[in-house]
Amino acid sequence: MNTKAEQPKGTNAADIGKLVLAGLVLAAGIFGYYWLGRSGNIPASTRLLGVGAAVVIALAIAAFTALGRRARNFIAESQFEMRKVVWPTRDETIKTTGVIILVVIILSLLLGLIDLILKSVILDWLLKLGG
Repeated sequence: MNTKAEQPKGTNAADIGKLVLAGLVLAAGIFGYYWLGRSGNIPASTRLLGVGAAVVIALAIAAFTALGRRARNFIAESQFEMRKVVWPTRDETIKTTGVIILVVIILSLLLGLIDLILKSVILDWLLKLGG
């Protein structure tokens, strides 16, 4: 059971302003990539660094909103839950994979046999009766 107090779902004007600013920074980074590429003087790697910086700055701005706090909380809880996962051993993984491959082969042979029987019944037997 989660004992944390529920946070209000609504966003205030400051959060909306921050998200708009983050969107504008991201759009400016993308616009700058194409605008600087028109001159041909700036290499693509430098322009990509600019877009990367814009993405980092936009994410940093968005992280300080209520939505960003909820996302950080979700990621932290997900990492905590991942520590509880019991992963299979190498031997279990190899055995399970072998069983799956064997089942796929058996089912494909079975479906191929059914297809062959239906083909022979329809083409060889039913169509010859009608002709």
